[in-house]
Amino acid sequence: MIATVSLCGTASAAQTGEARPWGSNDYGQGTIPAAALGASAVSAGAITHLALKDGGVIAWGNDSYGQLSVPAAATSGVSAIAAGWAHELALKNGGVIAWGNGFYGQNVVPSSATSGVTAISTSAYFNLALKTNGSVVSWGSRTTVPASVSSGVTAISAGGDHGLALKNGGVIGWGSNGKGQITVPAAATSGVSAISAGFRHSIALKNGGVIAWGDNFYGQATVPPEAQSGVVAIDAGFNHNVALKADGSVFAWGSNVKAESRDTSSEPPMDMWKFSGVCAPVYAVSAGDSTGVALVDPTAPYFC
Repeated sequence: MIATVSLCGTASAAQTGEARPWGSNDYGQGTIPAAALGASAVSAGAITHLALKDGGVIAWGNDSYGQLSVPAAATSGVSAIAAGWAHELALKNGGVIAWGNGFYGQNVVPSSATSGVTAISTSAYFNLALKTNGSVVSWGSRTTVPASVSSGVTAISAGGDHGLALKNGGVIGWGSNGKGQITVPAAATSGVSAISAGFRHSIALKNGGVIAWGDNFYGQATVPPEAQSGVVAIDAGFNHNVALKADGSVFAWGSNVKAESRDTSSEPPMDMWKFSGVCAPVYAVSAGDSTGVALVDPTAPYFC
């Protein structure tokens, strides 16, 4: 959702490619601008998508809150991006840049996140930043973090109203728990290599397989066989998940209200993203609200 993943598990990819979206296009987020060709990272927000190209941010989709007006500071030197609900983040020289919707102050960067930041994540209305000392900063609708994430953290992810951190291979969750999204299962307390928080569910990557918990209304917390091995990167959307496989292919499951996931009503089931040209090799993938965007080899076919 709101957190970009790639073959290296971060918000930037070593390879450049063509951004190809699938799922909802209600706000134009499925119409990729020509300028995004050759991007090195992508991030799917709720109603706006981002791409990173040559250190500059490109935004498209809804502009109700000025989220398409990329500030001058984010047009060069940016190393990571994260798209939220009508607000956007960029990381530049260890400092966070934010713009767009500010209902909860999520577009006002606190002083603690203006330097020494190594990773960013955003969600519906709050943001997380990971500092070089292993501590976590939170701002927007959720401003507090538990003492357990004041040091030693190596990865972060912001969900709807809950946060996740990875520390010593184990997942730490805090915030809302109405659907058990921060009740970390025993399997995710060690050996985890990546995390991602959805709206009210959470996922983790361990030994190439996905672990999921929390809200399962759309089946997003039920891991299918295709995501139980060979996975190298993950991202949780609002109510669906995407997994990037070692062979460069993508698998998505959970909600399919906008054709963002697998259509299980057909036999055999239809993988909707393949009809948007999300064909191997895929370099990076990100899930938003009923939408997704992948970074694909430009020579990859459509209708794979």
